[in-house]
Amino acid sequence: MLLCIDCGNTNTVFSLWDGSEFLCTFRAATEWQRTADQYFVWWSTLLKHHKIKADVSEVIISSTVPRVVFNLRVMTDRYFGTRPYVVGKPDCLLPTSPRVDEGTTVGPDRLVNTAGAFDRHGGDLIIVDFGTATTFDVVASDGAYIGGVIAPGVNLSLEALHQAAAALPHVDISKPQTVIGTNTVHCMQSGVFWGYVGLVNGLCERIKEEYDRPMKVLGTGGLAPLFSSGYALFDTIEDDLTMHGLTVIHRYNKDNE
Repeated sequence: MLLCIDCGNTNTVFSLWDGSEFLCTFRAATEWQRTADQYFVWWSTLLKHHKIKADVSEVIISSTVPRVVFNLRVMTDRYFGTRPYVVGKPDCLLPTSPRVDEGTTVGPDRLVNTAGAFDRHGGDLIIVDFGTATTFDVVASDGAYIGGVIAPGVNLSLEALHQAAAALPHVDISKPQTVIGTNTVHCMQSGVFWGYVGLVNGLCERIKEEYDRPMKVLGTGGLAPLFSSGYALFDTIEDDLTMHGLTVIHRYNKDNE
């Protein structure tokens, strides 16, 4: 079985792929201090709790936090007896190389999303990923990542607003019933929700104008369904795009060994 690990700035996700479907998905806070042994105890305990028997023989990792990769490598070597593929490293091949400025390093998460989206939908895509940052990835007709946009994430914006303005409380993200707020919480929720609807819609329209050909817009990340409810932002929403992309890249590497 293939263990797919996606390490983001906020959370690290482990998903077990049996070749046809994901058997389970577990999530932990990303902490670079966590040791290989701690990862394995956490992982094996959850498998036992859910009564899942897992014979992990292959591992692929995507990480936007470089310091975490070392202990994940140690875990896979110590407990699974295999060397993981790490997206972004020279020995991990990509189905199509990105076309960006020379010397530019593209985030592994964006490469993985590109591979997964192209496999499912073909090219000429905009992928909007609601994570710690809100990213827009442009996928060409041949499946290459050709650039994009990085904006502050929704939760990051809310937290910054709360910390910088002493009178403003911390609020949860939700869709307000009206744009005009009648209290402080309502005003903040409206600003964040409708502000990001405007941001996503506006940037996607500008990307389409610059790209100058029809494009499909995909939404992914935990907040994508919420923001799609306020406006027809996306042609489709992909809940497991990153994990699917990891299976695509893994399959490509195995086919080219």
